[in-house]
Amino acid sequence: MNLFRSIRWRFQLWYGLLLVLVLCGFGVTAYHLQSAQRVRQLDAELQRRLVVVSGALKGGGPRIPPPQRPGPPPRRFFRLSAEEAALFGEQGNRSYYYMVWLRNGPPLTRSTNAPADLLPPHPEEPSPRQRGPFREVFMNPEPMDCILVGCSTEAEEAELSVLKWRLIAAGATVLLLGLLGGWWLGAHALRPLGQIGAAARKIAEGNLAQRIPGEAAGGELKELVGVLNSTFARLEEAFAQQTRFTSDAAHELRTPVTVLLTEAQSVLNRERSPEEYRQCIETCQRAAQRMRRLIESLLQLARLDAHEADIAQVRFNFGAVCAECVELLQPLARERNVTLAAHLPAIECVGDPERLSQVVVNLVTNAIQHNRAGDEVQVTLMRENGSVVLLVADNGRGIPSDKLPHIFERFYRGDASRSRRTESGGLGLAIARAIVEAHHGEIGATSQIDQGTAMAVRLPAEGVLSVHQVHTVH
Repeated sequence: MNLFRSIRWRFQLWYGLLLVLVLCGFGVTAYHLQSAQRVRQLDAELQRRLVVVSGALKGGGPRIPPPQRPGPPPRRFFRLSAEEAALFGEQGNRSYYYMVWLRNGPPLTRSTNAPADLLPPHPEEPSPRQRGPFREVFMNPEPMDCILVGCSTEAEEAELSVLKWRLIAAGATVLLLGLLGGWWLGAHALRPLGQIGAAARKIAEGNLAQRIPGEAAGGELKELVGVLNSTFARLEEAFAQQTRFTSDAAHELRTPVTVLLTEAQSVLNRERSPEEYRQCIETCQRAAQRMRRLIESLLQLARLDAHEADIAQVRFNFGAVCAECVELLQPLARERNVTLAAHLPAIECVGDPERLSQVVVNLVTNAIQHNRAGDEVQVTLMRENGSVVLLVADNGRGIPSDKLPHIFERFYRGDASRSRRTESGGLGLAIARAIVEAHHGEIGATSQIDQGTAMAVRLPAEGVLSVHQVHTVH
């Protein structure tokens, strides 16, 4: 049933069951305590009157000694004073009575209100006793004698019946108030869950800006609401970034495709000389190569995002890898009239040398292209606090503080005209960050206007795999 699948109803049923058990236990205990107290009070009153009746029997005259010879027993007398007689008969809502038997004979005396069917109790019968609607106590002052005092318990039973219904009514009232209070508390406690569900539904419908009100939750749910709002914010940012990425990728691919179509259309419009055909084909080739580089970069980023890229874990000389990358970029540096100053000691690192070399090439190329002519780019490798740190610094114009947090985003261009001249496509730093993060490392940048920019890569010296998984490359 859906009723038992609801958290609120299960909470309410469990709370109601506990409340019913507590109220029943309290009510039954209170009823029995009150009943026992009334019985003790009634027994005390009966015992007091039993003593009075016993005294009246003994006070009937001097004790006659037993005869020395066979004969009838001496007569016994029973006499109650007016004050003692007032203890019997109607006393408020009770009616006390007594009866005296001598030596199994007929009753010596009895009160006028004593039941007609009253018989002497059995010698082994306990005192006091409950006989139907009567409570009775008795004693045997002499062998074979018996004195009994009793009263009707109908008044006590009527009072206990009223008490029972009062307890039931009070318990039902407390139960109702408790269930209403529990329902309100449950609804108040589960309200944030409903708001979470409503926010999730709106987000699923496309409203990524929807958030859960923070003031609606308290206690343990406040932290959950904070985590969910943070998750929703990251989800919105991810969708926005994905939208920008798709738009930028389409924009980047549109230019070479347009070039290809334009050149093909111009060739098809009329006959051209072999030299013009050659120039057209070379233009199409450059456009196709640009598309290929962009597509390869996009595929590489997609694999890194999906953790499907094979990241080797080998021990290698990172200084030697960096030196090869610097040597490879010397022609580009000479073309830009930039000097490469490298301090690359032999420092071992665990990771994928091929992909990390791609990081080094991207950072050094970026520094060369953004540096001033005649200045130098410093490439430094060091070990610091158990990590391997690579620094690439230039003396260029620097990056404004509002643009610095975005330089690792895909297709981001701080200077669109310069990026187009280099044909970078805006993916170099994004790929570098993805590779570094795949090695469980960190990459960051600091910059000052007209003083230059410094890129820092920090990698764990021992990699991310266990020692027996690491191979050494000499």
